[in-house]
Amino acid sequence: MKKLSFTVLLFILSLAAFGQSDFNILYGPYLQNVSEHEATVIWVTNKKAVSWVEMAPDDETHFYAEERPQFFQTNFGKKMIGTLHSVRLTGLKTGTSYRYRIYSKEVQEIQPYHIQYGKVVASNVYSAKPFKFRTLDKDQSKASFLMVNDIHGDNTLFAHLLKDEPLKDFDFVLFNGDMLSDIRSEQQLFDGFMTLAVQQFATEIPMFFARGNHEARGLFSTEFINYFPTPTGQPYYSFRQGPAFFIVLDAGEDKPDSDIEYHGLGAFDIYRKEQTQWLKETLESEAFKQAPVKIVIMHVPPIRSTWYGPIQVKKEFIPLLNNAGIDLMLSGHLHQHFYIPAGEDDLQFPLLINSNKHAVRVDVNGKQITLQVKDEAGKLFKEIKLQ
Repeated sequence: MKKLSFTVLLFILSLAAFGQSDFNILYGPYLQNVSEHEATVIWVTNKKAVSWVEMAPDDETHFYAEERPQFFQTNFGKKMIGTLHSVRLTGLKTGTSYRYRIYSKEVQEIQPYHIQYGKVVASNVYSAKPFKFRTLDKDQSKASFLMVNDIHGDNTLFAHLLKDEPLKDFDFVLFNGDMLSDIRSEQQLFDGFMTLAVQQFATEIPMFFARGNHEARGLFSTEFINYFPTPTGQPYYSFRQGPAFFIVLDAGEDKPDSDIEYHGLGAFDIYRKEQTQWLKETLESEAFKQAPVKIVIMHVPPIRSTWYGPIQVKKEFIPLLNNAGIDLMLSGHLHQHFYIPAGEDDLQFPLLINSNKHAVRVDVNGKQITLQVKDEAGKLFKEIKLQ
């Protein structure tokens, strides 16, 4: 009987050991919040860890030519422990290329005056070149980016829209909302589109995200900003690349806050009003006024809908934007293509509403904006030139 019990115990212990996975990097890395003087690198490990980034200029020196600076995820003067690692790289130079590598050291046990560390995992520092990225530069004469939207977790569609594009040539890639139908978990977020984004471009090409109404849904939706941080700490923010100043707005949900779909948690009316005040201040800033080109990005368009959300967006945002000299607005949401020239539908600027089955290449050269709308096969669907 004792022998049997010992055998059973060994079996149980072996099962427990078998179920313990090795410490590793699950997702990433990918770039967020890239500006002229900083960038954020994000990745996920399967166990808690302390993490850091080693960075070097993208010059002729070997990465091991000297000890490279380390950047840790810190808060209130302490290095953070967790599975989601968001490391800010600061003090960077404008329009400059950098190399980077990521590292995570497992934290196995935490005691008041003792921490037990495990092994270190990293990007491939032995046989692969470091990752690279380039900071933004407002003094560039040109800017170029690719926009996709309303993928709703369809990786096949997403891959088709990316496959014929020269992603390395873009300053950034723009997700204009509804990349998922809701956000239920970290795994779903990556399985739905982010793993493909990392594989295709996101480790080296900056990505900017305009939250769609569907990203506001799901039990994990409140974590959105942790995976896609912004300069404001909100899903609405602004940035400058080349001649273009970009304002990213968040229209929120498309139905009233009291709708049964939001289960009593909707508070988008006050959110839009708070955003309106931020928009006023942004439009009055010298950074906005001095930019030769002004582009607004918002997932839910302010027209072509009789639903509550778009009506409120039109009421709150459009009077301000109509008087601000906006050159272009980019939207999605409707799963159909529309181009509305300036002066129509109460808009004093042109609006491109992109379908879910097209990608849009946007090139800004001086004051000229060129839009190339392409279908899943990479065929040119429409070209629009704005001067």
